[in-house]
Amino acid sequence: MSPLLLVLALMAQASPWWENYDTTESFLCPNRGRVLLERNDSQASLISGGYRSTYFREPSQLPGIRYRNQGRSLILKGDILTLEQLPSRIQCTRTERV
Repeated sequence: MSPLLLVLALMAQASPWWENYDTTESFLCPNRGRVLLERNDSQASLISGGYRSTYFREPSQLPGIRYRNQGRSLILKGDILTLEQLPSRIQCTRTERV
């Protein structure tokens, strides 16, 4: 699939207006392909393979912006997004801001 078609397909799954995500970013993850992260100051939505997961901002003194959903975490530090469900950890690289 071409990059443009992929972005359009991901945008078609965009969140409803009332969730008001002010930032949308695309990341490339090993063994998962592209994921889309929509986020604001209090929550984030991860779109991957046609599925959407919602995460809530977690206050932390550790570096990075952290979101959590049950036993899973998202950690955003610079251009690296870490998907964490211990003991598994996947590091994804930012490809663009949509």
